[in-house]
Amino acid sequence: MSLNWKQSIKDFENYLRLEKSLSQNSIEAYLNDVSKLDFFLTENGKETLPAQVQYSDLKEFLIWFNKNNNNARTQSRTLSGIRAYFKFLLIEGEITENPSSLIESPKIGLKLPEVLSIEEIDRMVDVIDLSRPDGHRNKAIIETLYGCGLRVSELVGLKLTDIHYEDGYIIVTGKGSKQRLVPVSGKALKEIDLYKTDRNRLPVIKDINVLFLNRRGSRLTRVMIFTIIKDLAARAGIKKNVSPHTFRHSFATHMIEAGADLRAVQEMLGHESILTTEIYTHIDRSYLRDTLMMFHPRA
Repeated sequence: MSLNWKQSIKDFENYLRLEKSLSQNSIEAYLNDVSKLDFFLTENGKETLPAQVQYSDLKEFLIWFNKNNNNARTQSRTLSGIRAYFKFLLIEGEITENPSSLIESPKIGLKLPEVLSIEEIDRMVDVIDLSRPDGHRNKAIIETLYGCGLRVSELVGLKLTDIHYEDGYIIVTGKGSKQRLVPVSGKALKEIDLYKTDRNRLPVIKDINVLFLNRRGSRLTRVMIFTIIKDLAARAGIKKNVSPHTFRHSFATHMIEAGADLRAVQEMLGHESILTTEIYTHIDRSYLRDTLMMFHPRA
């Protein structure tokens, strides 16, 4: 008997978590994509089991979905979730042909991430009021984001025991709970140490081993990090769309522009594929030209 939608989505969730080791955010996005397809078929009176879905059903779904979502990236991301679901059904033997395999992805242009200059980062650091209780904390956050190229989820998850001062590295828990070692600069370690003095003065500390805490002694949320960054960018007079992720992009770009090995940057960022890291080589075309001039025998 073929799986119904509810059971197949539950099995798909377990597959993504246990076999693909995806992050919770990615899992929820994929499940949301499949749930939209289920909703569409039900709303249109199609009592279709997952194994009975045809190519024509998916075409109709995408036409319906794209009417309200004209962003090519959103369309492409939703399609990737649908494809992953039917690939899972194929692996499980629920279907013998994948109805999503013939659907073309929307054309997406290369979108280069926003990058801060070193001068802009310095300006953001300079506007931090170190006389405030959260001053050293916010400075340590900026130095750690930029100095280590962390995702915001990795930053808020950092623990005191993840910091290895003598060896000069931190243990970062990334997507799918995968851990990696990332070198940390002496400057970032110094700012973390200064912040820890203020941290120890908090009236209550609820999350004992968590590094970055709010004034109530609890782990900082991702939203709070966004708020801190946006406020500092505004006060520094920076007009770019700055977020915590901007520091990760800036870290990678500045490393590659300075001549860092792409594989090393990939390892530090925690990218599974080097193709993801390669986007940073598009940001400064002069980097490619300089590499050619330096290393090609005919240059």
